Amino acid sequence: METKLLNGNNKEAIAEASKILQDGGLVAFPTETVYGLGADALNADAAAKIYAAKGRPSDNPLIVHIADTDAVEKLADLETMNRTHPDMVKKAHMLMEAFWPGPLTIIFPKLAIVPDGTTGGLPTVAIRMPSHPIAQELIRTSGVSIAAPSANTSGRPSPTTAQHVWEDMDGRIEMILDGGAVGIGIESTIVDMTGTIPTILRPGFITKTMLSEIVGDVTIDPAIIEPDPNLRPKAPGMKYTHYAPHGTLSIVEAVADESANRASLHSGVKVSYNATEAETLRVAEKIKALVNEKEAQGYKVAILTTKEHASLYKNYSHVLIVGEGSKGQTISARLYAALRECDSEQMEYMYSEAFDQNELGGAIMNRLLKAAGHRVITV
Repeated sequence: METKLLNGNNKEAIAEASKILQDGGLVAFPTETVYGLGADALNADAAAKIYAAKGRPSDNPLIVHIADTDAVEKLADLETMNRTHPDMVKKAHMLMEAFWPGPLTIIFPKLAIVPDGTTGGLPTVAIRMPSHPIAQELIRTSGVSIAAPSANTSGRPSPTTAQHVWEDMDGRIEMILDGGAVGIGIESTIVDMTGTIPTILRPGFITKTMLSEIVGDVTIDPAIIEPDPNLRPKAPGMKYTHYAPHGTLSIVEAVADESANRASLHSGVKVSYNATEAETLRVAEKIKALVNEKEAQGYKVAILTTKEHASLYKNYSHVLIVGEGSKGQTISARLYAALRECDSEQMEYMYSEAFDQNELGGAIMNRLLKAAGHRVITV
C-alpha cells in the first residue's frame, strides 16, 4: 500500500482524506495531544483495520472523535444514563461545556449503533472533541465520527509529528495529514461517567483538580495506582505496555520513603515529588555511575534530563533535554520525541530523572513509568 503524506492545511488534502474515511480506509491526522490514526467509528471493518495496522490488542478500546456536542446523542445511551444516574449526565454536560473542544475524553454507555469492534467489546464508548483545526475540519468534511487511537505501532512512543507517524505507518495506511508538531504531546485525560462518581482512567493535561472544580468529587481508578495484568482495559493505556523505546529505560529518583513515593508515582496525580538540590545531585551521581558502567560494557547509553539539570551531565555525549522542569508542558510536548530519538540513535539503555509531581507532571510520569516498564531505581 502506498501511504500519501500531505499538508493537512490544504482543503484538497482534507477532501481526499475524507473520501478515504468514507470508503472505510485509514488516515492519520494531528490533534492537540498526539497524532491519531482515524477510521469511521461506525464501520466495524474500518475499526478492525486500525487494530491490524497498529498491531493493537482487540480488547483495547478506541476513542471516538467528534466535531460537535450533538454527536454525543448519536453515540451515547443518554436515555438509560438519565434513568440510572441523572446527576452524571448533568456532570458530563458540565465537563463538555468546560473542556470541549480539548484534551478530555468522556466515557458513556454506548448505543447499539457503535460497533463492539470500536469499543473493544465494552458496553461503553469513549468520546472526545479535539481542538486541533485539522482534526475538526476532517471530522466535519468527512461527515463521520472518527475512531482514532495514537498513530503508532502498538507499544511504541506516541507520534507528535507526521514524521513519527511515517516511521511506523508507511505502507500500512492510505494517508497522513501533516499538521506540524502537536502542542500538548501526551494523550487526553479519560474520565468515566458511567458510575456514581466521575473516575479518571488515564491522567492527562486536564487534571483531577481541574475536573473537581467543575463537578465536585472525582476519583481515580485503582489500576492507575497499581497496574493489574489481568485487567480488561476500560480505556486506552490501562493494561498493555505503552510508549516504550526499543532499548531499556529506567527512571532514577531520590526518595526518603521508597514505598510512599512509588505509590505517588503510580497514581499520576499527587503533588509529592519535588527534589531538593541534594536529592538532584544524588540522582545525577547515580545516573552517571549507571551510564559509566554500561558504556564500559560497550553499550550505547542516553540520559534524559531537564534544561535546568543538563549541566550536571556536561561530560556525557548522549544527553537529551526533555524540557524545562519548571514548565511541565515543555516536557509533555517533548517526551515521546525524545524516546523516539533514542531509538533513531540506537540507544540500548536510557536513564531518566523523575519529573516533579505537580498534576501535569503526574500525567507525564504515568507515561514515563509505562515506557520504563515500571523500572524505578531509588537512591
